[in-house]
Amino acid sequence: MESLFIYDGDCGFCTRSVTWLLGRVRPAAEARAYQRTDLAAFGTTATRARHEALWVTRDARGRTSVRGGVQAFAALLRTGGPPWRAAGLLLATPPISWVAMVVYRLVATNRYRLPGGTAACAVPIRDPDS
Repeated sequence: MESLFIYDGDCGFCTRSVTWLLGRVRPAAEARAYQRTDLAAFGTTATRARHEALWVTRDARGRTSVRGGVQAFAALLRTGGPPWRAAGLLLATPPISWVAMVVYRLVATNRYRLPGGTAACAVPIRDPDS
């Protein structure tokens, strides 16, 4: 199975967060900015990738599954070793997942205000998918 974590490479906060995670979790997956990814080949769009981080898996038959937001981070964590695998399982389990979804949405909406965030994180970009 092939796995890929997709994030917003134009957002400094996102890039720094993913770099930090990759250095610690050492996931069994690649991470790539959506701006350098053929999203259609993975069954998703730039609109979705701008809205949330994505976890894409492709099985041996070529079937693709896409999860976003907290579920993407939980899946990434589950590919790491202990204690990251346990953290990923907890993050995907209610009621922790419900709280995590609210926190994720707050962070995603305000990422341009966070350390490493830039104006590019908040400026609406013309949607190439429309």
